[in-house]
Amino acid sequence: MPTVGIRELKAHLSHYVRLARQGERVIVTDRGREVAELRAVAPAHPGLKELIDSGVVKWSGGKPTEFPRPIEIRGKPISDTVLELRDDPLR
Repeated sequence: MPTVGIRELKAHLSHYVRLARQGERVIVTDRGREVAELRAVAPAHPGLKELIDSGVVKWSGGKPTEFPRPIEIRGKPISDTVLELRDDPLR
């Protein structure tokens, strides 16, 4: 894993980006201390990309700020029903 100072990185940025694109991790140092890591971007989940490309979901690139309120369901919990069905000798 190559290590490069900030000055050298600025002078030869395209070289180090090429290394990262090829899968190499490059450690960036400032005055001898490791401060950053340059690496290739992990591929996005293909299923999510398909949903975005098809327009089913929209994503602006940020984190969600608000979630819809959960639906309130009346009645007994489904877990109780599952337990009852497990205990039912006819099933």
